[in-house]
Amino acid sequence: MQARRGYRVSKRAMDIVLGSTLLLFMLPILAVCWLAVRLDTPGAAVFGQLRTGRDGRRFRMYKFRTMVANAEELKASLAHLNILPPPDFKIPDDPRVTRVGKFLRATSLDELPQLFNVVRGDMSLVGPRPTSFSPSTYDVWHTHRLDVTPGLTGLWQIEGRGQMTFDERLRLDVTYIRKASLMYDLQLLLRTFGAVVRRSGV
Repeated sequence: MQARRGYRVSKRAMDIVLGSTLLLFMLPILAVCWLAVRLDTPGAAVFGQLRTGRDGRRFRMYKFRTMVANAEELKASLAHLNILPPPDFKIPDDPRVTRVGKFLRATSLDELPQLFNVVRGDMSLVGPRPTSFSPSTYDVWHTHRLDVTPGLTGLWQIEGRGQMTFDERLRLDVTYIRKASLMYDLQLLLRTFGAVVRRSGV
């Protein structure tokens, strides 16, 4: 128990120090992305989406907008193209994605605003990705992922693919939780960097 508490304290310290450093270093890139989204299509450049965090707490997660401003309104009319079982929703070559949005997604730059979430404590640099759907949709065994703070990246982003079901992603989340350590987190961060450079994984 003491070891786990020490890990959580060290992990939070790493999130604050490394997250703040990355945020400062990435400010010029954030500014360019913000401008590109604003010039590409009408609407706010950054949006906040409710996600499920540790202990089922809902929080607002920030991303660069990669879809048209009325994407949620169009979702129902495109439901027949969804390739994943509910509550997931994924459309190959989603027509709602903008030109700039395709680039931001391919390079994972759309996720950069989540560094603010990391510094605030809503998220960690490494952990299970927070779901957009609430814990009320979880099966009992799914709730294990709520024992830890959700992450900017995780095992799914490195070893998974976008077509994985929620249950398949959960198995990777459980694997991460069981193996979690500061060294393992650092390894996953390095592997994430490699995956982004190669544009592999999710």
